[in-house]
Amino acid sequence: MDKNKCYHCGDICENTTLTIQDKMFCCNGCKTVYEILSESDLTCYYDLETSPGAAPKEIEGKYDFLSEEKIIEKLVEFDDGKTQIVTLYIPHIHCSSCIWILENLNKLNAAITHSQVNFGKKTVRVTYNLNAFNLKALVILLSTVGYEPYISLDDYKTGKENVNRSLIYKLGVAGFAFGNAMFLSFPEYFEVNEYWLEKYKHVFRWLMFIYSLPVVFYAAQDYFISAYKAIKTKVLNIDIPIALGVIVLFVRSTVEIVFDYGSGFFDSLTGLIFFLLLGRFFQQKTYSFLSFERDYKSYFPIAVTKIINNTEVPVQVYDIKKGDRLLIRNQELIPVDGILINGDAKIDYSFVTGESEAVTKQSGDKLFAGGKQTKGVIEMEAIKSVEQSYLTQLWSNDVFNKNKEEGFTNLTNAISKRFTVIVLSIAVLSTLFWLFVDSSKALNVFTAVLIIACPCAIALSAPFTFGNLLRIFGKKKFYLKNASVIEQLSHINTIIFDKTGTITSNKKSEAVYNGLPLSTEEEVLLKNTLRGSNHPLSRSLYNILQSNNIITLDSYEEYLGQGIQATHASKSIKIGSAKFVGYQSETEVLNTAVHISANNTYKGKFTFYNSYRKGLSKLFNKLKKNFDLAILSGDNEGEKDNLKKLLPSKTKLLFNQKPNDKLEYIKYHQDEGAKVLMVGDGLNDAGALAQSDVGIVISENINVFSPACDAILDATKFNQLYSFIKASKSAVKIIKWSFLLSFFYNVIGLYFAVTGQLAPVIAAILMPLSSISIVVFTTIATNILGKRLK
Repeated sequence: MDKNKCYHCGDICENTTLTIQDKMFCCNGCKTVYEILSESDLTCYYDLETSPGAAPKEIEGKYDFLSEEKIIEKLVEFDDGKTQIVTLYIPHIHCSSCIWILENLNKLNAAITHSQVNFGKKTVRVTYNLNAFNLKALVILLSTVGYEPYISLDDYKTGKENVNRSLIYKLGVAGFAFGNAMFLSFPEYFEVNEYWLEKYKHVFRWLMFIYSLPVVFYAAQDYFISAYKAIKTKVLNIDIPIALGVIVLFVRSTVEIVFDYGSGFFDSLTGLIFFLLLGRFFQQKTYSFLSFERDYKSYFPIAVTKIINNTEVPVQVYDIKKGDRLLIRNQELIPVDGILINGDAKIDYSFVTGESEAVTKQSGDKLFAGGKQTKGVIEMEAIKSVEQSYLTQLWSNDVFNKNKEEGFTNLTNAISKRFTVIVLSIAVLSTLFWLFVDSSKALNVFTAVLIIACPCAIALSAPFTFGNLLRIFGKKKFYLKNASVIEQLSHINTIIFDKTGTITSNKKSEAVYNGLPLSTEEEVLLKNTLRGSNHPLSRSLYNILQSNNIITLDSYEEYLGQGIQATHASKSIKIGSAKFVGYQSETEVLNTAVHISANNTYKGKFTFYNSYRKGLSKLFNKLKKNFDLAILSGDNEGEKDNLKKLLPSKTKLLFNQKPNDKLEYIKYHQDEGAKVLMVGDGLNDAGALAQSDVGIVISENINVFSPACDAILDATKFNQLYSFIKASKSAVKIIKWSFLLSFFYNVIGLYFAVTGQLAPVIAAILMPLSSISIVVFTTIATNILGKRLK
């Protein structure tokens, strides 16, 4: 290569200072690509052609259409003028090195802030700074490093409905070869000693060898790839014993026919892979069915307010249709893409982009799903339905899971780590034994042990148990973020509840006003200020007060844990705690109260008489037997006596707790070894929910979704919380029982395999049957568990 040319892309180097190992680079981008490839042992990439990093000639001008605004608008998921987010389908994603390169795109171009790969779907979701980068540049960059995305202009999609049929093809190849190998083996099985067999047996054997080649090198390749990667990363996975068994069978069978020692085990080999793939196909179909039943509807039972003929009606988010007019209150999440109609919009897109700076929007501007309104109430028109947006990605995003799952080892991993070591040890020891006793059986024993002890059943237990229970919980209006929440829920020993909006019902609360009469203007201002807030007391008071004219506020500010301040024309109002509105009382207030001041003049207070949720006392009496219980409330001690009567004697009651106090309380108990479940309303409890081991939000016709929560419980099912926790513990017991069944199966199977009484093909048939039996057991058991839930 010319010394003045870039080693990566071939362009002339103007700056000669960028060198690594005597290799010259024209820019930091090319230098970083080389470094990434070098760290991943992928420098052979440069052996394929000269200047592999140069933009291929076939893509020159190919993506000029990505400069058209109308097309870009159809392709990107998010665009606020500063940041764009797009998901691209990359057909060439195939290994961990691909993931490494694509998730380090920010090293190739500093304008790329984040990139995340979905290996299963072969997509990469990229966030970039629009001022320094664009979609066309991104696509060309990806093509330059060998990951050209698929973009369909027919339907303006960055991905295609790609159905992966490779498993079906492999299953077909293995099935065809297995059938023919068995057919060709029959004469020798039945010891037919006719002349034609003596004449053609070698032909039959070599035909079986030929049939086995596509099975071993195509149909079984996934097991070899998985085993190789595991060994390379010094991790023992469940595919290593399978890969070893296939290699042993193939090598031994090939040696037998080459040296005319016998017919080999090609029928067993092809049958083994066929039944393995059949078990995997069954698993894939069953699990995809469970996943389908837990679609986007399972994530968001929360309601959003829809305006119909000037009437505000709460509807579930997945009932939103294009053209619906929606009311978004302060701190509510925008559930679908839409157009701002009126109101003072200040949108926080930190859930989407990671940028905490709120964006101001004007009437007519586009609003994206996932943004949170932070300044009063706005009205918008939906331009998509919820399943077309990426709102559901936010809650299940791994970014919000990392802290809680650190140090948490699930049951399957804890057992499977040791399983492979034990199986390999048994296989080696039993083979050594038979080498001395009867060497003709040694390889049969080694292969049969590896096959019969395949821990597929163990690998299937947890996904099917938890997957089915997720579906059942969803039908019972208890919506979990992912399967690991069930296992974490089964380990909790401490439960902490918020009070207002959690153990109290917003719908049945009563309020009495004491103070100076409010003027008509003040009543209208009060009503409209409350209209913009999602705090449980605000919602209760808003529903209690008589209907007033709807007005657009000039300003609106909500102060977390304190109150609300708003202005309209020459009038101002403060609603919240006594301290917030500037009122100092000589006597201690015993009941929960909302104080009001207008134009800096104290007017009075609404005193609330809480209505507690149905079955609260019964629920706490069930929980007290197994859990430490506590109530953490931001309100004063006015309800302390009532709560003492309702709740068990050992329940801790703490009042006047700020959001940060709740978080610190949970953290303290976790440091003492407690596994904490936090149950809150999702508004003032985000920090506590995030800190807890499991955080549950109670949903009652409000849209205050927070990625901090792990589950959403419909308010009508609050009294069944104990049943859901109990079911989670039972699910772990079901998995342990299925492990026990698998263990007994393996012990019996290993006995026959080690003693040389089990042929590999029989082991291959029994193995998927055991997996299927585990799936059937876990499905039936979880369905019975579901029926016990009322």
